[in-house]
This record gives sequence, structure tokens and C-alpha cells, in this order.
Amino acid sequence: MRDTDQPPKRYVFLLIPGFSMLGFTCALESLSLANRHSSNRTFYEWRLLSADGAPARAWNGVTVAVDGALEELRRDDTLVVCAGHAATAGSTRDVLAWLRRETRKGLSFGSLSSGAYTLALAGLIAGRRVSTHWEYVDALTEALPQVTVQDTIYSVDGRVFSCAGGASSMDLMLHLIGEDYGPKLVEYVAEQMVYTAPRDHSQSQRLSLPARVGRGNRRLTQAIEIMRGNIEDPLKLGELAAMVGVSVRQLERLFMAFLNTSPSRYYLEIRLEKARNLLRQTEMSITEISVLCGFTSPTHFSRAYRKLYSIAPSKEADATTPVSRPSGPAASRSRR
Repeated sequence: MRDTDQPPKRYVFLLIPGFSMLGFTCALESLSLANRHSSNRTFYEWRLLSADGAPARAWNGVTVAVDGALEELRRDDTLVVCAGHAATAGSTRDVLAWLRRETRKGLSFGSLSSGAYTLALAGLIAGRRVSTHWEYVDALTEALPQVTVQDTIYSVDGRVFSCAGGASSMDLMLHLIGEDYGPKLVEYVAEQMVYTAPRDHSQSQRLSLPARVGRGNRRLTQAIEIMRGNIEDPLKLGELAAMVGVSVRQLERLFMAFLNTSPSRYYLEIRLEKARNLLRQTEMSITEISVLCGFTSPTHFSRAYRKLYSIAPSKEADATTPVSRPSGPAASRSRR
């Protein structure tokens, strides 16, 4: 570990309204537990900020008291943007300007869950590899194509780090603690959290296809991967079967045997899942989303969506506060 005379390393958490309580708590507890390692040494300090210094409300309704507003940071601080549901609600001009100003000092910074979207709006992660919760991937990819969104639990790209939120915040923080103080402190914190198998950054956020459908079903896995890669222009069932080297009848049997559904139904649900994420997380119109998800018309899309989710897509969009497309300085900076 580093010299015991070294002052504590300070983390600053910016809480965006609607932030993920689970992700934030996992991150903060990791630092708290590190401080229990020694009775005569403090490894970490932290401050909690909100845009106006008022208590910040998480997506689950819990309100967290903070230490201050958008204050000046030190060059050796580590800044963490904590977000979750509808990150755009707190990505105000003042917040984005503050992020640009403070990160110019050269400090390390990153995000939990959809905090990556706030950083992208500020123009701070163009060309970087980032991770965010899988529910936000479609929205960020469509709205901010200049950002490389990875399907991993966390990413570290130079002085920029990000994670999917939830339990992955522990994995990210254990990595950062290891960078700060070495593996022995990581081992101690992981054991305190009863987290006996910290995950590597490259691990996928969701179960792999082989894990879901069985490792011996190569053709079924291949068919699903092809479906996911052809959402805007869906393939006909015969084309899909030919691409995986089976007959249509064989493909139907595979889907029924292992997923208890037809390939056509499964394909439709993949497309509607993407549509749901875009409705919840962007300001795209129903017409735009219907095109991106491979429907011949908004009417066809709305009918299929209502049948699966028992709600009209227009009402789904109205029920949430979606992320907006970047405009102005943030947009031009993110396109560099």
C-alpha cells in the first residue's frame, strides 16, 4: 500500500435526479469499508453534491442529503456522476458547464449507470469506450453515435471510467481501489462486502446467449445473434434459416424446443424491446422508432407494441422523461 503519510484520496459524487440508489450505495460503501481496514489511517474521503445543494432524489423516491452545490474541485479529486432514470432531467446547462470546467483541471472522472449520458452531453467522452446500463445502450447509441458503448460491466479508458450501475459499481470501485492502494485492500473490501468473486471489466452485463439457450445449440445462438444485428431491416424466416444452415422447419423446432416460442415471435419481441428502450429513454417520435425497429408503419408498430406490453407506445413515452438529443455546444463537442 502507499505511504501512510499520504493524505486520503477524495471522491466527489454528483447526484443527478433519478440516480440509481443501488449503484451509488455500492460505490460509496466500497470506499467506506476501505477505511475500516486500519484504525490509524483513512484511505478515502468524499463529498456529495447536487446541482443546487438541495437533497437529491433517487429514482426509487429516497432523498439523499448532500454536502454542497457545484463547487470548485481540487486537481487530485476523482469525480463520479451518478445518474439513472431520465438522466437528461439533471443535465442542465449549469451542470454541463461545471463538468467541462472542472474536468479541464486534469482530474479523473467517470459515471455510474446513465451518468455516461451526462458526460456525453458535456462533450467529455467522445471517442472513449464507456459502459452504461444495458437499458440505456440503444438510446445512447442512437442519440450519440460518436461514443463507443461497450456491453461490459465497467470500462476504464485513460482517466475516464464508467460502469453499468447496480452491483457493477462494486466491481468498478474495487478496480479503482486496487489502482489507488493495491490488491490487499481490494481483498479486504471484497470480503467485507461478502463479495467473494469480483468480476473483470470485460464481463458482459447480461447472460450470454449460450448460457440462456444451452451451449450445445450453436445454430440457435447464431440465429438470435443475426436477429439482433438485423432489427431495422428484419430478415424473412427463410433468409434467416439459410444463413444458419437449416431449414425453416428445423429452425422453428429449435426455437420451440429451447425457448418455447416461434422464431417469428422471438424476432418481434427483440424489435419491440429495442422500441421500448427508445421510447423510455429518447425523444424520438413514434414514426422514427417504428422505422428503426423494422416496422412498415407507425400503425403496425403501435398495434404490435400494445399487444405485447398492454400499453400504447404514445402512453409509454408520456409516462417517462426521456433523454433528449444533444444540441448546441455539447453536440458539436461530442461529434469531434
